[in-house]
Amino acid sequence: MAIAYGVMFIASIVLLVLYCALIRKKDFWLLSLYACVCVVNLGYLLLSLSKTLDFALVSNKIVYFGHIFALISMYLTITKLCGFNYNKPLPIVLAALGVIMFAIIHTIGYLPWYYSDVALTFENGAAKLIKEYGPLHVVYLIYVLVYFILMLITVIYSLIGKKAVARKQAGLLTAIVFCNIAMWIIEKFIPLNFEFLSVSYVLSMGMFFFLCWTIQDYVYKDDVVLGEKPHVIVVDSISRAEKIERILKIVPEGKKLTTRQMEMLEGILDGKSQKEIANDLNISENTVKWHTGLLYDTLNVAGREELFKLLKQD
Repeated sequence: MAIAYGVMFIASIVLLVLYCALIRKKDFWLLSLYACVCVVNLGYLLLSLSKTLDFALVSNKIVYFGHIFALISMYLTITKLCGFNYNKPLPIVLAALGVIMFAIIHTIGYLPWYYSDVALTFENGAAKLIKEYGPLHVVYLIYVLVYFILMLITVIYSLIGKKAVARKQAGLLTAIVFCNIAMWIIEKFIPLNFEFLSVSYVLSMGMFFFLCWTIQDYVYKDDVVLGEKPHVIVVDSISRAEKIERILKIVPEGKKLTTRQMEMLEGILDGKSQKEIANDLNISENTVKWHTGLLYDTLNVAGREELFKLLKQD
């Protein structure tokens, strides 16, 4: 059993390294998800190797810590991949709720709130906790269920509203969510000697990696250059002034473009790369990326291609 958990831990580490090495533009929340899955599998491994109840309880808390923040990271990752924008305070609120949830779980071994009773046993040479759940365990069940529901709603809404980059992408995200839901339900209602959620997390990491690896050239076209010219769609049949006028008409009510964002827009409409815009304005390329990101957020688009599609709308 410990060997199986060891394999899952190594697999999660390998996938984390592959993500860092092969994905050009890293996403903070996806990187956080990869790290959390490594933490979860480390906790499972340590738990299976435990010799004392105290060590097993510490290992169990490591598992829970990884679970709690993996759910947050997975939800925010799926939200972004589906093309939705969220308010900046949302991650802070979710992280605060996660800390509260972990504080409840941390009472294990001290108070009978989460586990009313717990003991250590050994099966096939691996340690296992025998638990009786306390009154606050239902809070964790609700916590997990709410996240899975939010993930499903996000993916389904993106399919209905055609918000995702592609239906195949949304389909893969749906498979990731259902895989984890299925494993979680199996673990909760069917007595097993192995935590299969560790496997579903590794599978999820693999699918996220495949998704990011295959679409990174699509999502980040600003970074792709063919020959001397950036790979973008340019509408040449209308003047830049008319393009800007059309774009400004679709700026959401209550929002406006800053001077810097207007400069980014003009450069993009001229078909310039981020490096060329930076040189023209005598600013750093990172500054251009920052203001370009704010521009895309304001216009509610994922990148240049969606921006140019707006020009084709009447």
